[in-house]
Amino acid sequence: MSTNIQSMLSLGALLIFSLISLRFDGAVLENTGVEVENKVYLTAFSLADDLLEEIKQKAFDANTIQFPITNPAGLTDYPLGPGAGETYPNFNDIDDFNGYSRGVDEPHAEKYVVSSEIYYVGEDTPDVKSSTRTFYKRADVTVTSPYLKSSVKLSFIFTLK
Repeated sequence: MSTNIQSMLSLGALLIFSLISLRFDGAVLENTGVEVENKVYLTAFSLADDLLEEIKQKAFDANTIQFPITNPAGLTDYPLGPGAGETYPNFNDIDDFNGYSRGVDEPHAEKYVVSSEIYYVGEDTPDVKSSTRTFYKRADVTVTSPYLKSSVKLSFIFTLK
């Protein structure tokens, strides 16, 4: 009789051990998935920030490179974008990056697309595109990838004031 009890206890212990082992393996796999997802998003944020930093190094407007502007009417009018003969990486002002897009396909950063949109905004309405020229331009940099559940978007407001 005691042999049957010991066998039942042994089987019960093996069952409990198996269940714990399965739960542990599932938790490890889930944590690995979260770790990979975090690395993908960190790479996307890094790529967006890199482009924003590059844009920050440029002049506010092509018309402000030579002389100061005191009236927004003297700034570049819509459509914003590179002027005739301007190509990346030789952009000279912020709005040259409007409509700019590049693919990034390097080790540990495959199939990312980094794009930017530049537009005028109002001083009191930085989230709304302005139909007129102002002393404020907003840069939206978006990174997409098939590995991202949703795109990453970073924004920055530039001012001439």
